[in-house]
Amino acid sequence: MSSIEQLVQNFKDQQLLLPIWFEKGALKLINQIELPHKEEILTIQEVDDLAEAIRNMTIRGSGAIGIAGAWGMYLAALKSGGAREEMHRAAKLLKSTRPTAINLMKTIDEIMNSVNGFEKLPLDRIEAKVIEILERQLQFEHALGSNGADLIEDGDTVLTHCHSGALAGSGYGGRALSVIRKAHELGKNIRVIACETRPYLQGARITAYELQKFGIPVTLITDNMSGYFMSQGMVQKVVVGSDRVAANGDLANKIGTYMHALAAKKHEIPFYTATSSHTIDFCLQSGAGIEVEYRDAQEVTTLNGKRLAPKGVEALYPSFDITPNAYLSGIITEKGVIAEPFAINLQKLNIQVVH
Repeated sequence: MSSIEQLVQNFKDQQLLLPIWFEKGALKLINQIELPHKEEILTIQEVDDLAEAIRNMTIRGSGAIGIAGAWGMYLAALKSGGAREEMHRAAKLLKSTRPTAINLMKTIDEIMNSVNGFEKLPLDRIEAKVIEILERQLQFEHALGSNGADLIEDGDTVLTHCHSGALAGSGYGGRALSVIRKAHELGKNIRVIACETRPYLQGARITAYELQKFGIPVTLITDNMSGYFMSQGMVQKVVVGSDRVAANGDLANKIGTYMHALAAKKHEIPFYTATSSHTIDFCLQSGAGIEVEYRDAQEVTTLNGKRLAPKGVEALYPSFDITPNAYLSGIITEKGVIAEPFAINLQKLNIQVVH
């Protein structure tokens, strides 16, 4: 059994909810578009097909996309024998699929930087780097889960938006659900309110699906109900993931996050983002520099192939929004919970990450 095969078997032995893995010379991934009604496993044998799966959200979530990038580079190395030109083509293609998520770009750059100076990129070094990245991602999820669980009190109802869970990460709990899952495993009596997350319904289709599997009580609401339930004292914490965090703490997350942050601020409810240090973009001074991906407007005007709006009606779909750091109570990472002032304290984290 190869090192890669041993890694995958080890992850499976831990009963992780893997979004993507390597098996018998090909990539396997759960088709998240079909959840929760169908647990379909797809086989990916070409990097171009993986890129399309990332682009069309068959696999999604910042952690899972980063992992998919690592697996994609491994697949490219196997297919090409480490040919530099093909590896660079694969890197460029994969990085172009989701421009807002920094994790994907950083992961691919890390792999390519590990083989700088080689005319023909050595497969053993690429394999070792992929294993390192995958193991690190799982460690991140457990560590940030433990750090965040300390903020959750017995009896809390936690509101979350979109899907930042196992299938958006390495299989344990991703970002936000790592915090919630760890609190549950510690015996805390908690409940979750999951926002459905229009227009793609990740909260309804995937977050609720995962929470059921974890045995955590969950109630589903539409996105525009959050302010009402906060005003009624039915939410004690808000925990969301993030696709990119700027150096000052501004965060990009699924569209609708900013709206929940505004309501939480109004009602003095702690609002946290759970993320790994890998997702923090120290090259951006603020969220104003984050590129927000716009997706096909048909995802707003149709649902499951059925038109919702009259023909000819235009729609807009920014996939993410930017929540200013002033609305954050803290940034939960694998290295601890970062408090205000974020611009200063994140730089301390940057020193730890670099050195």
